[in-house]
Amino acid sequence: MAIVYWNGDYIPLEKAVVPVEDRGFLFGDGIYEVVRVYGGRPFRLADHLQRLHRSAAGAQLPLADAVDEIPDIIQRLLDENGLRDTSFYIQCTRGCAHPRAHAFPAEVHPTLLLMHAPLRPLPANARTNGVSTITVPDLRWRRCDIKSIMLLPNAMAKTQAHDAGVFEAILVRDGLVTEGSSTNVLAVMNGTLVTHQADSDILGGISRSVVLELAAQLQLPVREEAFTVDEMYSAQELFLSSTMLEILPVTQVDGRVIGRGRPGPVTERLYEAFGKLISE
Repeated sequence: MAIVYWNGDYIPLEKAVVPVEDRGFLFGDGIYEVVRVYGGRPFRLADHLQRLHRSAAGAQLPLADAVDEIPDIIQRLLDENGLRDTSFYIQCTRGCAHPRAHAFPAEVHPTLLLMHAPLRPLPANARTNGVSTITVPDLRWRRCDIKSIMLLPNAMAKTQAHDAGVFEAILVRDGLVTEGSSTNVLAVMNGTLVTHQADSDILGGISRSVVLELAAQLQLPVREEAFTVDEMYSAQELFLSSTMLEILPVTQVDGRVIGRGRPGPVTERLYEAFGKLISE
């Protein structure tokens, strides 16, 4: 039986319940992070926690005091659950307030949840053959830099991709590619690695930042700016990055073959460098 952390207690997952007046349940008034663990070691945990604090500041969300103990909480959950390779979901909400009202309550009792999530296997041959995607309108709010639990538009886009029989939905706003429903999108164009700038239109992914660091080490030219759908169609290479996927090549968008229809050399070099980094 999985053990989770819920507001100061380490309890079985089945006993972790949310009060009906929790603002996360009623309004989606909360933020979250997902941290990957390799061999018992959380990857880039400090970066995730820094982003958690940025999201909290953007959402004007006071955090529970125990947020400072998250590294120790994760270690205890790893030990109690006997885990080595996994991921952790961290969620913070504004907590319960009565009566229900849209405005932030004067008195806040923030909640904190940590639970592990098993790693999901990728589709067969996804890394060697790449995955297919579709483009869909980006219907999200204009503060995508806040990692909010208000994920209905993302879930709708992901479901649209699932129903179309493809791996991911690539979001498009005003003709420009922003990111995926749960990923960042990076392209190789004329030998340059290009990805949307880290502004309020995207969530600046931790893995995206790692990719850019590795690109600098490999002396690959990088440009952080938005690109059009047509520019994406004509890219030499295209790939997704995220905490769970790491680096995953895309070989088809909207039925159009990207590049030569197989993972390209830049994507492969970056994935190899990523693998060395997590094994250090």
